[in-house]
Amino acid sequence: MKHIAVVAFIICAFVAQAQRYVCGSAQGNSVQLTAASIYSTTTPGFDLNTVPDVGAKSCSSDKPFFFSVALPEGSYRVKVVLGGERASTTTVWAEARRLMLEKVSVKAKGSATRTFDTNVRVPEIGGDATQKVRLKPREIGNLNWDNKLTLEFNGEHPGFRSISIAPVHETTVYVAGDSTVVDQDVDPWAAWGQMLPRFFRPGVVIANHAESGETIKSFVGEQRFAKVMSLIQPGDYLFMQFAHNDQKPGAVSLDDYKKLLVDYIEKTRAKGATPVLVTSMNRRTFDAGGKITNSLAGYPDAMREVAAAQHAALIDLNAMSKTLFDAMGPEGTLKAFMHFPANAFPNQTQAISDDTHFNKYGAYELARCVVHGIRTDKLPIAKLLAKDLPDFNPAQPDPPATFDLPATPIPPRTGNVMKVPQV
Repeated sequence: MKHIAVVAFIICAFVAQAQRYVCGSAQGNSVQLTAASIYSTTTPGFDLNTVPDVGAKSCSSDKPFFFSVALPEGSYRVKVVLGGERASTTTVWAEARRLMLEKVSVKAKGSATRTFDTNVRVPEIGGDATQKVRLKPREIGNLNWDNKLTLEFNGEHPGFRSISIAPVHETTVYVAGDSTVVDQDVDPWAAWGQMLPRFFRPGVVIANHAESGETIKSFVGEQRFAKVMSLIQPGDYLFMQFAHNDQKPGAVSLDDYKKLLVDYIEKTRAKGATPVLVTSMNRRTFDAGGKITNSLAGYPDAMREVAAAQHAALIDLNAMSKTLFDAMGPEGTLKAFMHFPANAFPNQTQAISDDTHFNKYGAYELARCVVHGIRTDKLPIAKLLAKDLPDFNPAQPDPPATFDLPATPIPPRTGNVMKVPQV
């Protein structure tokens, strides 16, 4: 109990002010990092058995490395000064592979300052240890559900000079959904929810509560919806995408699906927040003419009907994904979905031919569709979208040859990475 009290005191003390971690000589209230700065519940530092080269002015490596700090549940603004002695291109992921910064290039001995907002959560609901989200086995030990913020520095000679972290209270976009939305923590699986943070500037926090295998009904039964409702504040948003599992035999009827959508909308509005309905993307099912066919029965139309009747914002990802996948074609979509020969990545002993789930490229393109929907719907958060990317036309996907995000080394907690999504 004494140890727990000490940890709680340290975490609470952090909330009162920003903390800055520096590679090299530290001044004022900054914390100096060394090769011996290894993370523990009481000590911020390098994590997951990775330690970069710590020099006089930078922490850098030829391999990905992680930095963690114990934090209470909440949202945080992170300012990183990237760079090192060598030229570098650094991608930053947070928690369970949420894309925060994409390939920031810095010249040798130079520096580049970037800022982003991210979120830390725990299973307890409202601070009550007896009320928790019912985590699946794959979520136990997942970086999204622990008492710390973890940052991954990846790319070509990734490195930073300093990290500053401060608590913030910004507009939060909560996301509810299934494995096509979740923060997939094992490469190369990916989903659009974990790509979404990259497209926002500071001022908007993405809190992705989606999980594999969920229906709109099980999201309630596992206390995930209750968790979101315990956190959501006036001015926040709830993006919801369900259908892939709902349509399975005996899962959720269309009538129940509609009723639950209305319930989600009403309870979100009662909190002073904005519900946003997102129709589920199509599967990779083509007809003889090379056009996408509907594999989601009446569920996308049911969501459209509810959105219209409730005057709720609708992002029609189903329609945009049809345009996107039609433009890619049967062969091109193989590069967006999980299609890989055997032994293409660790713990993958057989070929994967998955026409439902996505790799990083497919997830990124779908996130761009969602962002296009945010613009089209003129949601207020559109004003805080990143300025370095133009609007997206689903009929003109990014060429896969020009897309590249480094693979994260977060180890899978399964003997066969092919089974990670658990749909």
